[in-house]
Amino acid sequence: MKYIVQVDKITKSYGKVQAIRGVSFKAKEGQFFSMLGPSGCGKTTILRIIGGFIEQDEGKVKIDGRDMKGIPPNRRDTAMVFQNLALFPHMNVRENIIYGLKKRRFAHNRIMEELGSILKIINLKGFESRRISELSGGQQQRVALARSLIVRPKILLLDEPLASLDKKLRVSMQEELKDIQRKIGTTFLYVTHDQSEALTLSDSIAVMDEGNIIQTGSPDYIYNCPGSIFIADFIGAGNFIGVSSVKKDNHNFIMETRSGEKIFLKDGLKNKCDYVPERVKRTGSEGDITPPVFFIRPEKIRITEKSVSDKNCFKGKINTIVFEGPDVRLEVNSEQVGKIRIGIKNDGSLPRFKQGSDILFYWDRTDGILLEY
Repeated sequence: MKYIVQVDKITKSYGKVQAIRGVSFKAKEGQFFSMLGPSGCGKTTILRIIGGFIEQDEGKVKIDGRDMKGIPPNRRDTAMVFQNLALFPHMNVRENIIYGLKKRRFAHNRIMEELGSILKIINLKGFESRRISELSGGQQQRVALARSLIVRPKILLLDEPLASLDKKLRVSMQEELKDIQRKIGTTFLYVTHDQSEALTLSDSIAVMDEGNIIQTGSPDYIYNCPGSIFIADFIGAGNFIGVSSVKKDNHNFIMETRSGEKIFLKDGLKNKCDYVPERVKRTGSEGDITPPVFFIRPEKIRITEKSVSDKNCFKGKINTIVFEGPDVRLEVNSEQVGKIRIGIKNDGSLPRFKQGSDILFYWDRTDGILLEY
């Protein structure tokens, strides 16, 4: 599969503010590629550079192998769905969708053929004569998608298109958006600050902060193998356990908590990831290591009624119980490892917990990861 988008060391400044700092990435043809990061990190700026709406100060953007330097937006074979959708309120659904084809002077029969096809894909057949004001938020989103997709761009650029929707509709539209992308096969470049949205929709995610891409990978890899404390904290909930020392034998990293307890992490699987902190790599097979941080997701931790010898097992007292529908989150105080979040399923298989109850909890020695400060 070829790379349809190649971004190489692009920079962009506005006066003294550097919005983009040497960003590079590649997106494959037909891929759903998301740029995820907090507000103001440069995501939209990159999208607009790729679309040709603004020009980078340095670096290259290639679309389908062609350098886009000096190429205007209407000749880049891209289309963009803006956050505010930018639909024409004085036009009906049909007129909005076919606007791009009419501007390109397509024959009437071809326009009607393409319209019928796209209406079927976005599930809006029968809505052709509706005014935009007569549509729900989700239907307006689909019209905006159809208007962009009907011109058959190689790349669809989407700038937080679901941000204005309420939570239930946003979740529903995520499923529809992924289904539409699968049916059309167009490369989607998607900008969002919503972590769950990126994890749900994407084939690949580039995590951004302060104008830089700091990690790229599949949703599964980004979630389970965050490359920094920032990424681990930004994407999903987690537990960060400070350690006073780390040793390494032939099989494990052996961490000592500040209370003197030991945490074991098997080395053979590289924490189910393909890296460990550079300071750990530089250490020999045995010896002291400058302490990093041990990180583990709440859902990796289990409740037990008796101590488990071959696991990392600790005592704690329930401080808070948070009911989240299908899930229950326990916040536990442990003298051994500090404050711990535990995520459990609300499936009736576990005893009911009470605030102040003493519990035992554990996680496997293959779970968790060492992170740099």
